[in-house]
Amino acid sequence: MTLAHWAAALREHWGIEAELTRLDGEYDLNFLAKGLDGQGYILKAMRPGCEEWLVDMQVKAFEHIAERQPDLPCPRVIASATGKSLLTLPDEEGQDRLVWLLNQLPGRCYAKTEPKSDALIHEIGEVLGGSAKALKDFQHEGMTRDFKWDLMRAGWIQDQLSCVTNPARRAILEQISAEFAGLEPDLTALPAQAVHNDANDYNIMVAGILNEPRRVSGLIDLGDMCAAPRICDLAIAAAYIVLDHPAPEAALASLVAGYHDSYPLTAAELDMVWPLLRMRLAVSVVNSTLMAVENPDDPYVTISQAPAWRFLEGNKLHGGLLTARLRAACGLPVVEGADRVMAWLEQERGSFAPLMGYDLNDAPMGSLSVENSTWPQNPFNMPLEEAARVGGEFEDNGRVWLGYYHEPRLIYTDCAFRKGPFKSSNRRTVHLAVDAFAPAGTPLFAPLRGKVFAAEFRSGHLDYGGVIILRHETPDGDAFYTLYGHLNPEFLDRLKPGETVEKGEEFCRLGDPGQNGGWAPHVHFQVALSTEGIETDWPGVGDPDEMYLWHALCPNPAALLNLPDEKVLYHPTSKEDVLAGRRAHFGGNLSLTYRDPVMLVRGWKHHLFDEWGRPYLDAYNNVPHVGHAHPRIQAVAADQLKRMNSNTRYLHPAQTAFAEKVLSKLPDRFEICFFVNSGTEANELALRLARAHTGSKGMVTPDHGYHGNTTGAISISAYKFNKPGGVGQADWVELVEVADDYRGSFRRDDPDRAQKFANLVDPAIERLLKKGHGVAGFIAETFPSVGGQIIPPKGYLPAVYEKIRAAGGVCIADEVQTGLGRLGDFYFGFEHQGAIPDIVVMGKPIGNGHPLGVLVTTREIADSFDNGIEFFSTFGGSTLSCRIGKEVLDIVDTEGLQENARVQGGRLMAGLKALEQKYACVGDVRGMGLFLGLELINTDGSEATEICSYVKNRMRDYRILIGSEGPKDNILKIRPPLTIESDDTDVIVRTLDTILQEVEAA
Repeated sequence: MTLAHWAAALREHWGIEAELTRLDGEYDLNFLAKGLDGQGYILKAMRPGCEEWLVDMQVKAFEHIAERQPDLPCPRVIASATGKSLLTLPDEEGQDRLVWLLNQLPGRCYAKTEPKSDALIHEIGEVLGGSAKALKDFQHEGMTRDFKWDLMRAGWIQDQLSCVTNPARRAILEQISAEFAGLEPDLTALPAQAVHNDANDYNIMVAGILNEPRRVSGLIDLGDMCAAPRICDLAIAAAYIVLDHPAPEAALASLVAGYHDSYPLTAAELDMVWPLLRMRLAVSVVNSTLMAVENPDDPYVTISQAPAWRFLEGNKLHGGLLTARLRAACGLPVVEGADRVMAWLEQERGSFAPLMGYDLNDAPMGSLSVENSTWPQNPFNMPLEEAARVGGEFEDNGRVWLGYYHEPRLIYTDCAFRKGPFKSSNRRTVHLAVDAFAPAGTPLFAPLRGKVFAAEFRSGHLDYGGVIILRHETPDGDAFYTLYGHLNPEFLDRLKPGETVEKGEEFCRLGDPGQNGGWAPHVHFQVALSTEGIETDWPGVGDPDEMYLWHALCPNPAALLNLPDEKVLYHPTSKEDVLAGRRAHFGGNLSLTYRDPVMLVRGWKHHLFDEWGRPYLDAYNNVPHVGHAHPRIQAVAADQLKRMNSNTRYLHPAQTAFAEKVLSKLPDRFEICFFVNSGTEANELALRLARAHTGSKGMVTPDHGYHGNTTGAISISAYKFNKPGGVGQADWVELVEVADDYRGSFRRDDPDRAQKFANLVDPAIERLLKKGHGVAGFIAETFPSVGGQIIPPKGYLPAVYEKIRAAGGVCIADEVQTGLGRLGDFYFGFEHQGAIPDIVVMGKPIGNGHPLGVLVTTREIADSFDNGIEFFSTFGGSTLSCRIGKEVLDIVDTEGLQENARVQGGRLMAGLKALEQKYACVGDVRGMGLFLGLELINTDGSEATEICSYVKNRMRDYRILIGSEGPKDNILKIRPPLTIESDDTDVIVRTLDTILQEVEAA
């Protein structure tokens, strides 16, 4: 079939001049038509002999949707010049075909869209629900057809299951088929309506690439529509949404909630989603197996089954718990009767027997939250001796104090609380109970009558120890449950499942740490409205992103304690409120990283935690050089603050001890230290030293460098002064090209590139001399960081230094980014270059977050500066700062962090190099130790700013923090604390791999 024939038909019957491109189609001819005005159309010429009712049904359904819900992103039928929507036209062979025209919708199919976010899936649900609502009153005789993809008729597979020869797989299908047969009467009783019936991942269009928001741009192809209960339509879409999704239960909840928002569902319908979803997948694999028998040479038939089997065989979802999740996502009672139980508890509040034997309304609250507590010191490991002291600050001579419900905590450190293999994986943190802390042996009294559902001793580290679950019934017969954890297991001799505990009866006692899982004595008191899917193994804490489920299933137990809900309900600080306050009280040029900023309240080594306890892998912040919240730095700071904190006008051994430690890391020519508050102040001081020593003013510095935010430091920071709105280049500053041998004037294939880059200093010196400024010095980040994580070719700095010194200047090495062991093989960057500067500047990392900078120089230069005018930095040389600075350097040595930077940096570099070979958008990988850069490029080799922004923000979505730099902001910057471990470097590479796949797909 030639394109010219159908282009002529389009021109003749629709009056549209267009260029046609053939699209895929199993039986029919489909063409993309691009009009001269840029408008796109889809021309459909059905197969010869296609039933007219089938096409007529689709045409009229699309027209019906457009009338009822004009805002829905569904294709519009374009009428011909005669006003008809469906024509009969001959093809080139003279055979009649039904032909119709639709407008083209933007985007690509959902199957090829990344990321498949919960928000996007929710929108798919909204569109599907909107289309079903629009079709509710659509009628057409063709909708009652009998065909295999009608889920109401899916029972046909029962007689065909023998085609699946694998016994285990056949057993799965038999179980699914039997479950479907059980719900058929209820399904048949639901009202039927017109439904799409095939909202698979190729029939949903999504617009938006890279940093653009993803949005549903089309629901297409009504070829399988039929009459069925609307829940069948939703279940079919759900069957595709969950396939190969890393969190299928969350994806399913988002889809169903979106549908419910557009076209509210009943609880009875929601209860059918899971069995219908599985039945749709069963129909799919049985059908493809039968097709494989008919077409044994077609490998696609078998390959197409793989995702369905991966889900059917591999998912561990519990149907009952999943159904509760869907109900909760839609705001419906989490189980049948849950609303009645909650109403009864509210009615009876104040009349329950006191759990602790007396009224708790005056009991004080104690917060163990991420924000308010520092338990545990290490959020990934809490030893028993620490657990036994948790909350000790609230202890008041044995008086009961209460711990909050809905409180995110970091005390749940066992790997069982992680939902993935890495420390940065999702983690359960939010407390689903109320704690009552009291001395071991304190008796507990049943708040109401109940039967023992479970009475056990769980001996695991930080488990419950002794635990009791009671089953209760309201007067209307609705069941609910209460759990009492961390008990003395003495009750095991008295209480057995099925036995009754009366209201007000003393039935157990608090255990000591040897009996209760290792904790400070307390009871974990929790309510559950169902045990389906959790049985006796209740989660005592939940994932902060799943609170819609756990709040519904395990509500606030305050009523049973005769307390108001608000007393025990924890309210984390609102990120939105903090963001609003920041915008109100801070300047607009105080930037925030990421489109969705993070609020971080705790840290440990190379991980950070937000207000909900979500962990983030910090692969960006070089300031906490030896790791966040290092206990040795905590101890030194606390110890010194207990003593005194003064300045360099008074003698103190900490000052000289720090100076000696710093100088021990440098060549012998360095003898004099200046302690200041920051790298900025150190660089400002370096300018003064250079001018005092040389009597000149002019400075040479590489382009796009950054040396601080004071007036003088900005004058030598092209990264700042050359930006739009910047102060511009000072007359006494000359810029030279950064020695970037990937993108610069001289590339890696040039063996003389180091000298050629260095020679660019000569005209800069000449210009300064000509203007009468002379040459005071040369200052550079030894390895330019904001310039793009550049490693200059070896020999560059020695050649530059030789030229600067010959002109009378001094050489300043800004080692804020590269010093103190970060490079692994070298303690300072200038060592790699084989150069020895005259002044070395150290900044942020030397204080590990404490404001501290250091300048080290020769005695000769220091003497030139000693002109009788006192130099004084109030806090830089304080006793506290000196002790912290020395401790940082000691930790690098004693904990082997320079060697760790070498090993982990090499591991990370190898992984990044593999990505460079795999992805065309990775132009260069460079760096040393834990100072690494990954340059992203467009297909033409230009700087890929948009790709870089996308990757950085997607890494944040995975809770991995990295930065971006370079003149075009296209270089990913990776420079984590030196404590990073192998698992962490692996997850960085693995996640980058995933995201770069998304980029390539776009």
